[in-house]
Amino acid sequence: MMQELGLERFSSDVFPLNLTPPSQTSSTSLSIDEEESSEAKIRRLISEHPVIIFNRSSCCMCHVMKRLLSTIGVVPTVIELDDHEVSSLPMALEEEYSGGGSVVVPPPAIFIGREYVGGLESLVALHLSSHLVPKLVQVGALWV
Repeated sequence: MMQELGLERFSSDVFPLNLTPPSQTSSTSLSIDEEESSEAKIRRLISEHPVIIFNRSSCCMCHVMKRLLSTIGVVPTVIELDDHEVSSLPMALEEEYSGGGSVVVPPPAIFIGREYVGGLESLVALHLSSHLVPKLVQVGALWV
């Protein structure tokens, strides 16, 4: 089933996201619409998943984020971005966060319920302030 959608299974449920133009796309792309722009793909993925982490393949902080969420009972969708794909994250958010100035989204970047939470530090702060579990319940990622 996953192969039919152009997905390959990787360890720890991490999927690489191929944001290259359609002429260069490989069969590992998460997108079904090959003509979709990188920014549109990222916006679509954020809207389709209650908890999603965009990660650099060389970053170890994503593992800590996944461990924290798994201890709570949530399995996030994790998208690995290549270094050249990371630049598409801020562009995908410009419409949503157009408060003037540039949007900085360094990976790992976690979105909960279509809302940009931040990185590992922001996720831990949300958890320590006892706001993480209610937020996960609110978006339907956790049932209590």
